[in-house]
Amino acid sequence: MSTTIEASRADTLVAAPATTSARAAEQVWPLYAVLFSSVSIVVGLIWDISWHRTIGRDTFWSPPHVLEQVAAIVAGASCGWLVLRTTFGGSPDQRAASVRFWGFRGPLGAWVCIWGTLMMVTSAPFDNWWHNAYGLDVKIISPPHMVLAWGMIAIQVGAMLMALARQNRASSEDQSRLSFLFAMSAGILLTMHATVIMEYAAFPNEMHSTRFYRVTAIGLPLILIATSRPSRLRWPATTTAAIYMTIMLLLMWTLQLFPAVPRLAPIYNPVTRMVPPPFPLLLIAPALAIDLLMRKLEGRNWLLALAAGLTFVAVMLAVHWWWAEFLLTPHARNVVFGADQWDYNAKLGSWRYRFWTAEQSVGDMARGIGIAALTAVVTSRIGLWIGSGMARVQR
Repeated sequence: MSTTIEASRADTLVAAPATTSARAAEQVWPLYAVLFSSVSIVVGLIWDISWHRTIGRDTFWSPPHVLEQVAAIVAGASCGWLVLRTTFGGSPDQRAASVRFWGFRGPLGAWVCIWGTLMMVTSAPFDNWWHNAYGLDVKIISPPHMVLAWGMIAIQVGAMLMALARQNRASSEDQSRLSFLFAMSAGILLTMHATVIMEYAAFPNEMHSTRFYRVTAIGLPLILIATSRPSRLRWPATTTAAIYMTIMLLLMWTLQLFPAVPRLAPIYNPVTRMVPPPFPLLLIAPALAIDLLMRKLEGRNWLLALAAGLTFVAVMLAVHWWWAEFLLTPHARNVVFGADQWDYNAKLGSWRYRFWTAEQSVGDMARGIGIAALTAVVTSRIGLWIGSGMARVQR
């Protein structure tokens, strides 16, 4: 009799970890689904921009549009399932580590992803109507595109929050894996932001203008610092920047391999292959400096913000000033660097090899760089504040 009781207890002890493991797996797969959707969305976005620059806007049902919307639906459906599972079948611990909304329970990141999916799906008919009403264009910044961008960004932020909440609750052996997933989602967010500002801060022709440094100082240090503070990685900002550069380089090298021709007049530049995005910004250099500063000055937020902001602009200036000159030379006009590739409706001329809107005096240059530095200091401080809040995310 005692042997039977002991065997029964042993079976119970074996079954408990198995049940816990199964429940944990149920909670983890939506995170991987959202990360897969995030990668698909950013690929679809950059592919869509290339499609507009090469072929023109021929139909809403173009492959990149379809990829973006299907990926959004996958993210929303996965998070919707997670909310329903947590609400009606979650364990007490899972329900405690969730956020309640309209009587339903789910991780904070899942709710943000669902909201982002709704934004992206809503933007589709809005974008179609906008082009039919106001003409076909290749502008990134327009009302429907901003609705789409906010939805995309929300899904990236949701993925970050889902990975972050699990990282902050995980044991030490699981933290490195979850921290890398968090860095991946941060890298995708950085890629998204860099793509949104591409019209103002991507082409080498802009890199001798203070506008380039003023625009990059607004969001890039904020993202790098905010996502570095809660991370458990040794080089979080550098890892995030490396993921951004890897995504952009792979897409740049891949897209220009595919043949394509314009379908929308006027055609001034008869391209024969997909126009790739410009070579990515060399963000790994300022990211490395940020990682070093965050180690040395941890706990001294205002001093860290001052040092990080000034260093970010200084490193960006030092790196991109000379890099831009190289990208305008014939040595960069190849598949590796992807330089001198322009839209089908661009009237080609000597402007391609000149710097645009460069400041005419030392005073103007100093004033513009000063504004960029002040902006970077402010956004760095905001990034530290956001990062401190993210470090406390548990749900």
